[in-house]
Amino acid sequence: MRALREAVRSGRLVPGTRLPSSRSLAADLGIARNTVADAYAELVAEGWLSARQGSGTRVAERTLPRAAPAARRTPARAPRQPDRPRFDLTPGTPDVSSFPRTAWLAAARRALTAAPNEAFGYGPPNGRPELRTVLADYLARARGVRADPDRIIVCSGFMQGLGLLSRALRGEDGGPVGWPDPGRPDPAGTDAGRPGEGRRPAEGWRQGDGQIAVESYGLHFHRNVITRAGLRTVPLAVDEHGAQTSQLASLDDVRAALLTPAHQFPTGVPLHPDRRAAAVNWARSTGGYVLEDDYDGELRYDRQPVGALQGLDPDHVVYMGTASKSLAPALRLAWMVLPDRLVDRVLAIKRSGEWQSGMLDQLTLAEFLSSGAYDRHLRGMRLRYRRRRDQLVAALAERAPHVHISGIAAGLHAILELPPGTEQSILQAAHWQGLALHGLTTFTDPSATAVSRDALVVAYGRPPDHAFGGVLEALLSVLPEA
Repeated sequence: MRALREAVRSGRLVPGTRLPSSRSLAADLGIARNTVADAYAELVAEGWLSARQGSGTRVAERTLPRAAPAARRTPARAPRQPDRPRFDLTPGTPDVSSFPRTAWLAAARRALTAAPNEAFGYGPPNGRPELRTVLADYLARARGVRADPDRIIVCSGFMQGLGLLSRALRGEDGGPVGWPDPGRPDPAGTDAGRPGEGRRPAEGWRQGDGQIAVESYGLHFHRNVITRAGLRTVPLAVDEHGAQTSQLASLDDVRAALLTPAHQFPTGVPLHPDRRAAAVNWARSTGGYVLEDDYDGELRYDRQPVGALQGLDPDHVVYMGTASKSLAPALRLAWMVLPDRLVDRVLAIKRSGEWQSGMLDQLTLAEFLSSGAYDRHLRGMRLRYRRRRDQLVAALAERAPHVHISGIAAGLHAILELPPGTEQSILQAAHWQGLALHGLTTFTDPSATAVSRDALVVAYGRPPDHAFGGVLEALLSVLPEA
């Protein structure tokens, strides 16, 4: 029946064609007559055949679709891809070729074997309890963070965490969150120009306004996240001792300060102890917060890393960490250690539809940490990145002694100080060489009043080991001659 239907559909049997009787066709095919009769009846019912008493069974009359003229096909032209650089020294990504695949896979197997059935559901908005418990122990040991698992919230990357905090600090109702409420005594007992018992609002202040202080050198998309939440940003000048946190006391309506105390990005300097104290004292006296971005605090090469700022005052410092630099950005795993006052508010916002990190990856990271594999991986990566930095320093000393590195021996990038007025020409030469490179200007807050400074931000941690020699040669070839 399928063959007969297809013959009619394709036009091999044209309308009006008379078909053999069921008796003769059954004899030709060697099958029962009833089988042929049933097939004819089915095709009549479908409209492919027609049967009339005395005229037999024929192919039904129907209008055949006109074949569309064959379109003249032209070879599809692939969309033009932008020229990809041969070498990439832009910051933001570690050497992803060094991801510990074997150890991670082993941890994943152990984690999945031990996982309870409920772990395969959607999971809690603050993250798996296994990961939060292990993180609390690890951060206390490695970074001096004072954390309770209930105050840790796991995020899909640092950007999500910053967005959650910005929305919480602004308040979904338009008012500030986490500061002393109107009608309640200010625990600090100070008048910092914010609404509270016994204080008058700063001139021009209204519900919904607010600022977060940011370092004058930093990432533009961090500033964008803050402004999208309805807050403004105000720059803090950065010098050889880090952000000038003393400026916080003179700023109005600042709810928090976003800082990179261990290793300022991108200038590479640590925050001076006096300025660390000044930031914490400002937060205590105003009821504000310090948002500590500890993006690469574990990667220090010349000494033990300085402890996290959060250890000085867990009630006024939000600690923010990530696996994007130590492992890989693809994991989308980051974490915040919050003051008690912010936990419920941030969780309420995260429950409202924010993207969750994969629960199975969280269980794997928990196992990776508790088994000691994370510590072993970090030790190996510190040695690898330190060798690369040493190679860079040695090559500059030999072939470009007039270009020097500033900042501490830490992290995945270095600052190359340039002669005044040469940054843009070097970036252009790098482009011609197929070398992706950023200058310090890229990371300068447009609203900052800092004096222009020519420098390159060189991410020596990004290329794979086998390519680093070629990348270094390409970099040296574009540097200015003495």
